[in-house]
Amino acid sequence: MNKNKSFTDKMHFWGSVWSISALAVLYCVPLIFSLYYNVFPQFSVLLKALAAVIPIYWGTAIVEVITYTPMLGAGGTYLSFVTGNIANLKLPCAMNAMNRADVKATSEEGEVISTIAIGASAITTTVIIAVGVLAFLPVIPYITAEGSVIKPAFEFVIPALFGALGASYFAKYWKLSILPILIGVIVYIFVPSLPVGTMLFVTIVVSLLGALGMYKLKWIKE
Repeated sequence: MNKNKSFTDKMHFWGSVWSISALAVLYCVPLIFSLYYNVFPQFSVLLKALAAVIPIYWGTAIVEVITYTPMLGAGGTYLSFVTGNIANLKLPCAMNAMNRADVKATSEEGEVISTIAIGASAITTTVIIAVGVLAFLPVIPYITAEGSVIKPAFEFVIPALFGALGASYFAKYWKLSILPILIGVIVYIFVPSLPVGTMLFVTIVVSLLGALGMYKLKWIKE
């Protein structure tokens, strides 16, 4: 690779390399099992089973790339899609880090901050999960049992995370937040099974259109 390439060029190069490598590893797992046990699924049966789910996942994948890239930057997007758990963990970490550093994801500073935050998040998550599994394994059956007073808390971890993260943005940009929140609530009332990735795309489009309309009406400034 040319050493004179820019930071962005290098980021796209290595991001592509690791994305393709991760995809190859994922495909190798079922392939190795099939080769080891000499059992291969019939293509017609496999295709029939996947026909119902492939359109949903392809649509979500396209929507997530379009949605997350402007929010995470290119480097953060590559790293997030390789390590996974974007909406629940990587996105909040990156957004909070860039907000504290007062940088935008589309700037070079934002690219660096976002990538570092997501990388640190991935490492921390791995360590915490390993420690948590070993430490809480003996007590997990008790705290997650039906009669446990702590069990309801596990059902609200994600709402609590996004609520705490979004509260600061809603308070700071309350005019811009009203429309997407309202639309999101209305959509989920009529389509409660809508995937989170699709809802993110819907609310982001609504946010952009709402912000443009408010700017044209001079309700907000730049």
